Amino acid sequence: MENDMQKRKHNNHGGDESLKLVGHENFTRTNPRSDKFHVKKFHHVEFWCSDAINVAQRFSYGLGIQITEKSDLSTGNMVHASYLLHSRDLNILFTAPYSPSVAEILACTANSTASIPTFNHTMARSFSTSHGLGVRAIAIEVDDAESAFNISISCCARPSHPPMEINDGIIISEIQLYGDVVLRYISFKNSNLGLSFLPGFKGAYICTVDLEDFGIRRLDHVAGNVTNLPEVVKYVKMFSGFHEFSQFTIDDLTGVIESGLNSAVLANNGESVLLNITEPVYGTERKSQIQTYLEHNQGEGVGHMAFASEDIFTTLKEMKKRSRHGFEFMPPPPPTYYETLKHRIGDNILKDEQIKECEELGILEDKDDQGVVFQIFAKPVSDRYAPKQRNTCIGIIV
Repeated sequence: MENDMQKRKHNNHGGDESLKLVGHENFTRTNPRSDKFHVKKFHHVEFWCSDAINVAQRFSYGLGIQITEKSDLSTGNMVHASYLLHSRDLNILFTAPYSPSVAEILACTANSTASIPTFNHTMARSFSTSHGLGVRAIAIEVDDAESAFNISISCCARPSHPPMEINDGIIISEIQLYGDVVLRYISFKNSNLGLSFLPGFKGAYICTVDLEDFGIRRLDHVAGNVTNLPEVVKYVKMFSGFHEFSQFTIDDLTGVIESGLNSAVLANNGESVLLNITEPVYGTERKSQIQTYLEHNQGEGVGHMAFASEDIFTTLKEMKKRSRHGFEFMPPPPPTYYETLKHRIGDNILKDEQIKECEELGILEDKDDQGVVFQIFAKPVSDRYAPKQRNTCIGIIV
C-alpha cells in the first residue's frame, strides 16, 4: 500500500515516462546548448484584464514600479488600452479591450489602431470571462521572430499568430504555450529606432502618489500550472530545444508547502529565460494548490511570476508598508524552519541576525549549485482562489 501511494504521489501521468522526475537533490544540471533558434531574454509579460488602468496602478503602487508607457484613446488606440510598468530589464504590460462595436467597425475597414498587432478583441473578452485577471503572453526577444515561428511550427508547435512586421524591422509572432497562454516572439532588426518599448506607445504621466523604487529589476521566471507535466515539457522542448534547468517533486517541498506538486524548469542556452512548469500531485492529505488553481482558472495558465530584486529585505519592507492596497504575503513557515536553516544551507552562509530578519519577514531560503536563493510568495492577486491555498501570482527572489 505504501509503495502504491508513493507511486501515485510521484507519477500520475498514465504511463508517460518521457520525463524522469528524480527530485531536486538528485537532479544533475547540464546545458546541452540545444536551442533551435537564438533566444536573448524575456522582453515582457502581458496581462489581459477588463480594466487595465486600475490593475496597472495597483501593481505599480504595490511593486514600486512606475507606469512609463501607455497606448490608449489618448494615443490614438481605439482597440485596446495598454499600460506598461518598467524597471530596468522588467516590463509588465496590462491590456484591456475597448468597445466591441468599435473593434468590429475597425475590423471591417482593415484600419486597426492597435499597438499590439496580435491583440484579438473577441479572445480578450473571452479570456477575462474564463480566467479573470491573468497572463496572456510571455514575450521573449529572439534574433528573428519570423524564423523562430517557422522553426517552432516545423517542430510541431501550435500556431497562435503568424509573423507580422509592425515597424521598421520589428517582428512579432506567437505560438500556443499551454491553456490560453501564448509564447510571443519579438525581434528588432533595426536597433536604432529609439524606442523605449514598442511602436504606438508613448510616455505616460500616470504617477502613483509617494511611489518609491523598491529595487525590483527583472523577471526571474514564469511558472505555468498544467494538468500533465511530462506532456507540456516534451512539447516545449520539442519546438524550442530548451533544456531542463531544475526540477522538484513533492518530497523536496515537504515542510514548506502543505500539499503536493511536481515541477520542472526549462531554460534557453543562456539560461536567461526560465519557464517553470508545474502539475498537481494527487493522494496527498491536502488538495494540491495547483489543482485548486486549475479549477478556479478554468484550465491551465500562468500560476506565478518571480521578480528578481537587488535587495529582498528592502523590497519586502517597502511592499509590506503598502500591503493594504498592494500585495499581501503568505504566512511564514514554522519556527523550526529557521532553527534548522544553518544545517540545510551551511553554517557560514548567514549570520544569526540575518536569519532572524528572514524569520521576521517570512523569507524562504534554498541553496543550489549557483548559491543561496532568498524568496517569498505573495497571496493571490485576483479573486479566483481558495482561502489559505498557495496558488500565487507573484514572488520576490534574489
